[in-house]
Amino acid sequence: MANVIIQIHGLGNKPPKDLLERWWERAMIEGLKNNNYKTDLPKHEMVYWADILHDKPLNQFEKDKESPYYLDEIYVKPSKKLLPENHDTRKKIVGFLNRQLNRIFLNEDFSLNYSFITDRILSNYFTDLETYYKEETTVEAASTTKIKDLIRERLLKVLEKYQKDNIMLIAHSMGSIVAFDVLTFLADQIKIHTLITIGSPLGLPIVVSKIAAEQRQKLNGQSFMITPEGVNSWYNFSDILDKVALNYELADDFSENKSGIKPVDFLVVNNYEINGVANPHKSYGYLRTPEFSKILNGFILSERLTFKEKLVGRTNKYFKITKLKLSIQKRKVRSWFRRKR
Repeated sequence: MANVIIQIHGLGNKPPKDLLERWWERAMIEGLKNNNYKTDLPKHEMVYWADILHDKPLNQFEKDKESPYYLDEIYVKPSKKLLPENHDTRKKIVGFLNRQLNRIFLNEDFSLNYSFITDRILSNYFTDLETYYKEETTVEAASTTKIKDLIRERLLKVLEKYQKDNIMLIAHSMGSIVAFDVLTFLADQIKIHTLITIGSPLGLPIVVSKIAAEQRQKLNGQSFMITPEGVNSWYNFSDILDKVALNYELADDFSENKSGIKPVDFLVVNNYEINGVANPHKSYGYLRTPEFSKILNGFILSERLTFKEKLVGRTNKYFKITKLKLSIQKRKVRSWFRRKR
């Protein structure tokens, strides 16, 4: 059983899959190196679904900034070391806003109030998420396959491919919604060693209500907002300045699964910046934070530990078998001598 990292990206159009996968890899390697971890990345694979919603990927060589394929946020190393800032006041404000948003928009059964407001927000700011949640949206006019199902199928196939391995699933932004949905509705039997969500909107009222509605429909009235049963550990990373992850405390929104697992929240500093403009939601910045690197390093080392345990187990088994064989041989020799007497 080997360790494998499965990654799923988030909102918006992306560069080509191989380039995006390479940039995620560079970010993780950079984080391990900067935090003095001597481990190497295990096998990893990107679940890429931007092509389902966009006709062509973003192009790093496109010079026209007005082009819909212009790529303005390539992978870059941090331009400077960010000094720690005190965000206590912002935490209090964000915490207050989250409580008020939940009180205003969510009923006790997680159904949604004022859906016309949230629908407008989705339409204006989260078009990919709006498309994902539209029940009537299909791939083509004559198709009956929903875009939501196509996106989920991409992740499901990769999870099934590696289901006999130790899986770390890293989900960014909207990818965390896809990951939660797949692990809850389609792949609850697949074991996930470590689930990591970064810049996740899972705690937003509109998302909570959509998840609860599907759970109500498919899980026969069972309790809502439970950590998927196959998840062995769940770490959620958010930057306090990340507006997509406005509700950064997922532990308040998701209850324990049968194994007692629920999200463990970390507030981190996402240091992604390009041309003097910071983006605290960018995946690359999350993937090189010290907190993320520590969890990643622990996962990588777990394979070595597992191998060592297997080696010890095999050695012990060999000695037990050898000891048993010697014991049998001794009994045969003694029996032979008795007969000779």
